[in-house]
Order: sequence, then structure tokens, then C-alpha cells
Amino acid sequence: MREIDYDNWERRQAYEFFSAMSHPFYAVSFRQDVTGLYNCAKQQGISFYESMIWACTQAVNSVSAFRVAMRGGRPVELDMRHPSFTDLRPGEEQFNIVTMKHNTDLSAFCEEASQLRRAQDTFMDESKETDDLIYYSCLPWIDLTAATNERDLSAPQALDDSIPRIIWGKYTEENGRKILGISMEVNHRFIDGYHIGQFAQNLEQCINSLGGSRE
Repeated sequence: MREIDYDNWERRQAYEFFSAMSHPFYAVSFRQDVTGLYNCAKQQGISFYESMIWACTQAVNSVSAFRVAMRGGRPVELDMRHPSFTDLRPGEEQFNIVTMKHNTDLSAFCEEASQLRRAQDTFMDESKETDDLIYYSCLPWIDLTAATNERDLSAPQALDDSIPRIIWGKYTEENGRKILGISMEVNHRFIDGYHIGQFAQNLEQCINSLGGSRE
């Protein structure tokens, strides 16, 4: 973790501007070609869902603005954010929330995620709820176009919430490619559209590096 010099923080004016708002959160949705990730998951025999969480976590951590959080009323830059994701077991209607440390190795990440998903027998482990997470969810029954998330704006320091929320739906086939709708909700005190653009570009590069790019 790195402490940010608030007085010389290049984002200070934007941060103070959006801090005056009662609801500084906003959502952006976009379409993503996930063919390379799908092919990689199928070839390696790993979960596409877990692979998608891994790729998005890689992309989030590659953009420093996504790693900014408030601690003790001061901005800090986290070393890494970690995934916290919903998990719905076959034949059940009630999901669980699984939280784990990120691993930059795809296979190792998916192996650990699968083990945690099988072992968890409670709704969530509140001891793992920290400010260095990324919240993930999936609606695999619909072609998602947009989504919002629940928030308790009456909670102390509610506006300090810097945790990105990322949701996607089912992938669709378009010209032999697998396309996924992704919705991301962030805090404008820390993250602008430019940074979401960086995330999207880095996610695409991460996916294409696994195979199945358009070239």
C-alpha cells in the first residue's frame, strides 16, 4: 500500500468536486469479445466463470485509479484488489458469496476458486469483507445490457466506498465470436470514464493474449 500525498494529488480537485454529491456512483456497460477466454477455459478444462473473474481482476489491477481507496480519511493506493463473487450451485436458488486472494496465474486461481466454491457452506465470510475487494456477479440467463447495485448510503463513510462492482450475463454468438455484455459500477470520486476505457482495453488485451483474437 502507498500513501497518496493529498495536497499534491493530481485528482484532488475532481475528488473534492464529486465528494460534494450525495450519490457519486455511476455505471457503464459495454460489449466484450470473450472468444479467447472461452477457448482457453475449454482447452484447459477450467471454469469460464472463474476465468472471467480472473481476467477482470487482472485488468482492474492494471489501472492504478481502480486501486485507490480511503483509509482514515486519506487516499491510499492499494497493492492489489481481490475478487469477491457470487456462486450459485446447480439445483439451488440461493447464492453464496465467495471471497479469495487474487492469484495472477490463471490455472492456480481457478483451482483455488473451485475448491473454495465447493467447500463454502455459509452465505458469506464477513471476516473477509475488506476495502480491497472487487464485487462480481453473473446473470447467465440473460443477455445483460446494464445493471446497478445495492448500496447503504446511510452507513458511515458510505461515500468512501471505492470497491468496483462488475456484472455480466450470458455470452451470445455473433459471426462465430462469443460476445458478453459487461456492466461496471464505480465511484466517480476515484474513477473517470477514461479509467474505465483503460480497464476495457486491458481486459481485451488479457483475453486476446490467451488466444482467439480477431487478427
